[in-house]
Amino acid sequence: MPLDLVFTNVRLVGREAPCDIAVAGGRIVAIEPRIAADAPTENLGGRLAVPGFVETHIHLDKSCILDRCTSREGTLAEAIAQVAAAKKDFTEDDVFARAARTLEKAILQGTTRMRTHVEVDPRIGLTSFRAIRRLKRDYAFAVDLDICVFPQEGLLNDPGTEELLVEACEQGADAIGGCPYTDTDPHGQIARIFAIAQSFDLDVDFHLDFDLDPSWTHLDEVCRATDRARWGGRVAIGHVTKLSAMPETARAAAAQRLADAGVALTVLPATDLFLMGRGHDHDVPRGVTPAHRLAEQGVTCSIATNNVLNPFTPFGDCSLVRIANLYANVAQLGRRAELEACLDMVTAAPAKLMNLADYGIAVGNPADLVVLEAVDPAQAIAELAVPLGGWKRGRRTFSRAPAVLHREPVAVG
Repeated sequence: MPLDLVFTNVRLVGREAPCDIAVAGGRIVAIEPRIAADAPTENLGGRLAVPGFVETHIHLDKSCILDRCTSREGTLAEAIAQVAAAKKDFTEDDVFARAARTLEKAILQGTTRMRTHVEVDPRIGLTSFRAIRRLKRDYAFAVDLDICVFPQEGLLNDPGTEELLVEACEQGADAIGGCPYTDTDPHGQIARIFAIAQSFDLDVDFHLDFDLDPSWTHLDEVCRATDRARWGGRVAIGHVTKLSAMPETARAAAAQRLADAGVALTVLPATDLFLMGRGHDHDVPRGVTPAHRLAEQGVTCSIATNNVLNPFTPFGDCSLVRIANLYANVAQLGRRAELEACLDMVTAAPAKLMNLADYGIAVGNPADLVVLEAVDPAQAIAELAVPLGGWKRGRRTFSRAPAVLHREPVAVG
């Protein structure tokens, strides 16, 4: 088989020595210590390559709206209200333009797979969904985009929302989510979301337990619903900041329940740090659930971005390396194995959460590679390694030149 491209001098996670990777027809056909072939080559200079970062939880549709909102309290309730007000003026072209700006940032930061949550309700209808569906088509050359529709402002309390969710599923939504804490009957919302998921054979992804009161939780009900539906391995929950406020014994018990039910967890450090603990004037809680501890108990865990430049998170550059580094700082992780685990939570673990069967640098998989300015996984996280280039199905999608220090000549004599 004629080769289209050979990557040479590549370092891979879990492999001691550099290797070469051969590509044909957009797929990896060989990984060997040395590949001699009459084909174009890309010498990666002994740098680390990953199969692209996997973003499991982002909101493209409501990104980049800081200029339309006012944030005085910095609370979750205020953020929901501010975005709800701004959302009334969204148009399809407006959503597309803002989402494209954010998505391009993510691509340039090395993201090759993404799940974006998209709001559907009687105020916005399917406007945002249609815009993101266009985005999915137009940027397929660089990123595989998974659309998860969900009711940000409630389901049972918001007549007409369920019908719109079903319509979005009929039109090709990839997953369905929920926000049980926004309904007066949270368990009822959970049941309805699972019913829709089963009707359309979709994965489920909830915003859940987004506060610091450990005395009650909806986590158990999601696990029970997962068991009833036999949907283990197809359910994820995001935020779950309550777990950060639980004593270790209670948190360990919750982790075991998640692992047994096959419910994955996404932690969103930037948003959770920004919104949680607002009522404290000292000893302010971080509000970031220790994903690495749950992962040690068998829970599939990812770290993700959530919001970008809106009242939920008024910053962000879509770098999952930065988010993983932020998490390592907050969780006080510094040992090599811990930093490697942080890289795993923005690559392989989120790929498992999204059931991506063809993810990874392996023979037969799509030739998706992102080269980092690093030589090993721990360094990549510790030093916030810059993505220097990316390929999707063997085609280059972005490039960035390594930084060069221009020294001033030193006078002699």
